[in-house]
Amino acid sequence: MSLITKKTTANHLHFSRFLYLIKTLNLYHKHHSTLPSENPNLHDVNDPLLTKPPSSLSLGKPHFVVPTNNMIPTQPSSRRSQSLYPHDDIVSSNKMITNYIRIADLDSARKVFENMAVKTTVTWNSILAGYSRKPGKLKEARELFDKIPEPDVVSFNTLLACYINNSDIKTAWNFFHRIPVKDFASWNTMISGLSRNGQMNEALELFSIMREKNSVSWSAMISGYVEANDLDSAFDFFNKAPIKSVVAWTAMITGYMKSRKIELAENLFQEMPVRNLVSWNSMISGYVECGRSEDGVKLFRRMVGLGVRPNERSLSSVLVGCSNLSALGLGKQIHQFVCKSPLYFDTSVLTSFLSMYCKCGDLGNAQKLFHGIRQKDIVTWNAMISGYAQHGLGERAIGFFDEIKNQGVRPDWITFVALLSACNHAGLVDLGIKHFESMKRDYGIEAMPDHYTCMVDLLGRAGFLQKAVDLISGMPYEPHPAIFGTLLGACRIHKNLELAEFAAQKLLNLDPNSAAGYVQLANVYADMKRWDQVARVRQLMKEHKVVKTPGYSWIEVKNVVHEFRSGDGIHPDLELIHSKLYELEKKMKLAGFVPNLEFALHDVGVEQKEMLLSRHSEKLAVAFGLITTAKRAEIRIFKNLRICGDCHNAIKYISVIEEREIFVRDTVRFHHFRNGTCSCGDYW
Repeated sequence: MSLITKKTTANHLHFSRFLYLIKTLNLYHKHHSTLPSENPNLHDVNDPLLTKPPSSLSLGKPHFVVPTNNMIPTQPSSRRSQSLYPHDDIVSSNKMITNYIRIADLDSARKVFENMAVKTTVTWNSILAGYSRKPGKLKEARELFDKIPEPDVVSFNTLLACYINNSDIKTAWNFFHRIPVKDFASWNTMISGLSRNGQMNEALELFSIMREKNSVSWSAMISGYVEANDLDSAFDFFNKAPIKSVVAWTAMITGYMKSRKIELAENLFQEMPVRNLVSWNSMISGYVECGRSEDGVKLFRRMVGLGVRPNERSLSSVLVGCSNLSALGLGKQIHQFVCKSPLYFDTSVLTSFLSMYCKCGDLGNAQKLFHGIRQKDIVTWNAMISGYAQHGLGERAIGFFDEIKNQGVRPDWITFVALLSACNHAGLVDLGIKHFESMKRDYGIEAMPDHYTCMVDLLGRAGFLQKAVDLISGMPYEPHPAIFGTLLGACRIHKNLELAEFAAQKLLNLDPNSAAGYVQLANVYADMKRWDQVARVRQLMKEHKVVKTPGYSWIEVKNVVHEFRSGDGIHPDLELIHSKLYELEKKMKLAGFVPNLEFALHDVGVEQKEMLLSRHSEKLAVAFGLITTAKRAEIRIFKNLRICGDCHNAIKYISVIEEREIFVRDTVRFHHFRNGTCSCGDYW
């Protein structure tokens, strides 16, 4: 079923224009209303552009406050006649300043401000808000505040928010106590600032002495406790809140999803009286991050079906879900859907699509999309370099890195993870070492765990096991479990039992429940026919109640994902699949294929080992693809573990016999089989 039901072009255009109008009106309303923003992730609940002048609800002692419409004449600029913005209308100019600030064009806003003959307190507050929103502009904001002839409560709240946005909580706290008249926004801004910085005791103290509290006050406390991973306190405040805003509901859902308490999040989501886009996004991203991408994709479909228009966050989450499921067809549908909306020109959205195409094996569309993005940021470059790395195109990835430098784009730590991964997959050991050493020396980037993991993999796969161990020993912090898992995998490739036992012991000391540690060690013993040790490791797994992750492969055909496990006995087309495999086995043996029994990790006879290998999930998925897709069409298979060596060799033969291009993505990289060869060059 298509993601979006078909509509006439006229209706779609009308709907898009209507939504754009509503969005514009909502933005204006949000910036001129005393009501709190329903989206804590998009707006600070105490953003000065979201507040009004003080009312009779002020919580402090009564003080005289200058009205915000107080007109303050200033000398016109000597360059007024040359100004690009010669506006005498104060209201019009104030609106222009506000609009420029909303699109982060502070320079243009400042030009309008400087050329105004008469400025009101609203004018000063608007330009002050621009500096408040821009990180690193605290000094300028303070200087501007000091120049305001008659600041009002909005002026004070704006500078307070600026201190908090620049993480100067101590100064913010002192400044808060100097505000002559505090309204709801003053208190809520300070509570939110303390909450966001993990100072929940101080936030609670301030919350307790508030004479009156509104929904924003309660939501700030609930969100703070969620951020601090104190779900018990968050739930307690949620239950006590007299009015539960959508922000509070969404904060609780987010907290439950982060703690992987999915059922509790689902229950709250169903009970919500009103949902907004952030609520939907929280559930969708939560599903994806908890490994339930299929549920996330289903919820996205439901959201769109109800007429809720996705934003950048929605698309980013659902596209990660598509990548996890390798649902290329659905990803393309969403791409077509977004092509008709203003989001299509958003760099972050296009980068999400680029990443999805790379991870789903469609490097051609990823490249086209990359070259069509007008404003590329470092995230865009990183996505493309990672894509080349995943597909084993190390030289192209390195070429892109050189192009980044030529264009003056500064790489970040993620760039180097992608670059080192590219060197790893291509076996470019010397170049990988060179780039690893240049990170700190040339770019001031400290090596992180991911960089060390890449380097251990690079050295280990190339056979430099002792160098990999030495690198781990020289790390400036304690090694993490993944790094020993990587070393253990390299030990299996090179059949180094001594180091394998060392790596496995280190891994299990750090993570006693690591199934990978036990399985990899058992595989090393199996490779060496040490069946008694294999049995011992498996017994240890039972004693520690460690369950091995079952291997499975899947393929998407006509927008339906078909999953296979080794020795599958469930799929409805199993008889046809086995028939195709039998046909292929005869042709492969005539072509010279010999099963590699080393990958049948069981102490059984030769014939039984051959039977076990012939029913591996990769082969089942390939056979299904051959009988359900058009002749010579590409086949894309995905596996949750590394591809088995026997399957890798078999698919090379199948690609020749069937005259097909076959893509297999495992947990490490893509393998592109064509005419009897693989893009990995048998190095993986």
